[in-house]
Order: sequence, then C-alpha cells, then structure tokens
Amino acid sequence: MSPTFHSLRHRNYRLYWSGMFLSNVGTWMQRIAQDWLVLVVLGGGAQAVGITTGLQFLPFLLVAPFGGLLADRFDKRRLLMLTNSFLGVVGLTLGVLTLTGVAQIWHVYVLAFLLGVGTALDNPSRQAFVSELVGRDDLTNAVALNSASFNAARLIGPGIAGILIGLIGTGWVFVLNGASFISPILALALLRGTGGRPKRDPERAGTLSQLREGVSYLGSRPDLLMVVAIMFGLGTFGMNFQMTMALMATDVYGKGPSEYGLLGSIMAIGTLSGALVAARRKVPRRRLIVGGAVVFGVLEVAAGLMPTYALFAISLIPLGIIAMTVMTAANAYVQTTVPQYVRGRVMSLYMMIFMGGTPFGAPVIGFVADAFGARWSLLGGGILTAAFAVAALVVLAPRSGVVVRTRLRPRPGLVVVTTAPATAPSLAPADEPAPVRVA
Repeated sequence: MSPTFHSLRHRNYRLYWSGMFLSNVGTWMQRIAQDWLVLVVLGGGAQAVGITTGLQFLPFLLVAPFGGLLADRFDKRRLLMLTNSFLGVVGLTLGVLTLTGVAQIWHVYVLAFLLGVGTALDNPSRQAFVSELVGRDDLTNAVALNSASFNAARLIGPGIAGILIGLIGTGWVFVLNGASFISPILALALLRGTGGRPKRDPERAGTLSQLREGVSYLGSRPDLLMVVAIMFGLGTFGMNFQMTMALMATDVYGKGPSEYGLLGSIMAIGTLSGALVAARRKVPRRRLIVGGAVVFGVLEVAAGLMPTYALFAISLIPLGIIAMTVMTAANAYVQTTVPQYVRGRVMSLYMMIFMGGTPFGAPVIGFVADAFGARWSLLGGGILTAAFAVAALVVLAPRSGVVVRTRLRPRPGLVVVTTAPATAPSLAPADEPAPVRVA
C-alpha cells in the first residue's frame, strides 16, 4: 500500500475514516448554507456572520477542556456516538426552522452555539481515538488522513451546497447535514476490539485535579507552548475563511451562492493536497510550523489583494496547501509527543486555544470588514497571523529549543534553527538542526 494511505490497512480505521468522511461532507454543506442564510436570506451583514462564527467557536473556550477530560476517563467510541447524535439533531432543527419560514438570526446564533458545544465535546475524543485504531508508527499518517478526509469533504460539500441553495434553498441543506451523522454512528457501531473505560488513577480521580494535570503538563513543555501559541494566532486571525470567502464573493466580486460555494471547493484542492503531502511525512517538525505560519500570513495578504474573482479563487489553492501543512504538522506534533494517559486533555487544550480565539477574532475581522471593506478581512488577518507567529517565536524561542538569529545579507530576515527540546519526553521526535529562513 502507498505510504500516503498506509493507515487504511487497519480495518477499524477504514470504517472510522469512511463514516467520518460522509459526515464531513454534510458539515461543509452546513457551513456554507449557514453563512448564506445569515448574510443573504436574513440580511444580517458581515458583522452578523462574524458573530455567528464566533458563537460557533466560543464553546471551545468554555467546554473543550471537559471534552478532553471525558475522552481520558470514558469510552471514546460511546462518547463519539453521543456527540454525533447531538450534532445531527442540531442540523435537523435548523433545517426545520428554515423550511417552515420561521428562522430568525437569533435562532441561528443559538444553534451555532449548540453546534459548537457538540463539536467541542466531540473533537478531543475524535482526535485521541485515532491512536486506539492504529499503532504509534501509523499515528502521524492517520492524523494526516483525517485532515485529508475533512478537506476532501471540503472539496465536495461547498459546491454541492451552493448548487442546492440555488435549486431548493438552505433548509434542505441543513436537513441533509443532520442525516449525514447516521454514517459515523453506524461506522462506530461496527468497530471491533476498541473502546472500554480507561483506567483511572485513584489519586487523581477528581475533575478539577485531572484538568489541572492536563494544564500542568502543557505548561511543563515549552516546545508545546510555542506550537500552541503560533496556532492561536493562526486560528484567531487567519482561519476565518467561513466568513471571509462569503464577504469577498458577495461584496467584492458581486457573485451568487454557486460562485461562493465554488470558492470553498477550490480552496479544498489546496488543503487536500497539503494533507496528502503531510501524510507522507513521518516526523512532524516545529520549524515547519514556525515558517509555515509566516508564509500563510503573506499568502493571505496576497489573496486579499487579488483584483478579480478568478485570480482570488486561484490564490486560495496555495493558501490551502500551507494552511493544511501547518495544521497537520501541529496536530501530529502534539499527538506524537504527548503520552496516552493525558493525550485527551492536552488535545482539548490545544483545540481550545487554536479554535477558541475565533469568538474574538471573527467579530473583530467582521467589524474591520464593515468599516474598511471586505478585503481587509484577509489583509488584516494575514498581517496579524504573520506578526503573531514571529512574536511567539521570539518570545518563546529561548525556552522551546529554538535558536533565532538575525540576518542582514543577502537580504534582511531571521534564521530559525530548531533542536530537540530538553524537557520533552523521550517519545518526542527530535528536530534536525537545519535552518529555516523567515523573511
């Protein structure tokens, strides 16, 4: 089997991956339909889309740590069946409200928040469950294939959503998304020899004690702190595509739902390509995360300056490649360097910080777009992402095994050399001491 798809030789992982893929298609359809409902059908404007996006990600700040605790203490398979059932009900509810003509913006706000709650509880179990389906040698590959599944769905879902919105309206798109969660539930039911309640340490049985243990572990790993800090900047300022593409399509280029949905599919060409390339990479490296975040910011600024719809669409491909490269490397680095007993809690903290900034970043970007124009949703996001990555590198480099040197010739810039962190456990992969130039 090709090294890119090596993890699919495991029967349980094949079932899990296939079930999640169909659900991911529905999720991307819902995202497109939800933004279109708020922006166009209900006439909420850019700030309303930003608030909706913020509410959907707010639960990552509020409940994600408890999702990680549940993942470490209980049967992940059963938890995933419950969370997928809940997410399906939320999608069906929004569909019914829209089809009956009673949907209002506050309904979308409430259901977006509930969707975020379900996702925040689901994500730590979904991420940590992969290690129970494949061996450690295949874990990085499986993480990358999970990203490939999500982005292959992104290639399909937005385009289908755009067509269906034009043909039958947004309501049926929500209904189809709700029905799509049957697929992962069936896949989880068919798994063999997985699950079971994890062993608990009686000295750390208390909820607060176990939450503190996860925070303490993360705080003891300066290499993880630097990765998490960089991903916070990326998630807060740069990864607001759910909103920015809607604004660019409608306000800048004057396009309709089909063209808007097509942008998501075009970007998925890049993110899927990035995920498949990452699947061949056995050892995730911090230098890739550092340099990639800066390059992402530069490419996002370039996308915001594109004069035509066609050039903007093309610019999304390299932007998607670098975004997925950075996200996959960061996710795999965290999972492969954290021991099993605390992995769920650390992953939940990572996801909380990475995605939890969106409730603050999305409304701010939406306000900036309303005040200065839709292009600034990308220009401002790209500038802030790159600046935050450089700041996190400079501040945390001395503690995280990274040496940063200034360079004046042949052109000004920074040379970043990563070394194995002194405080990382023995299972952490050592980064080769090769320089990465950050202009």
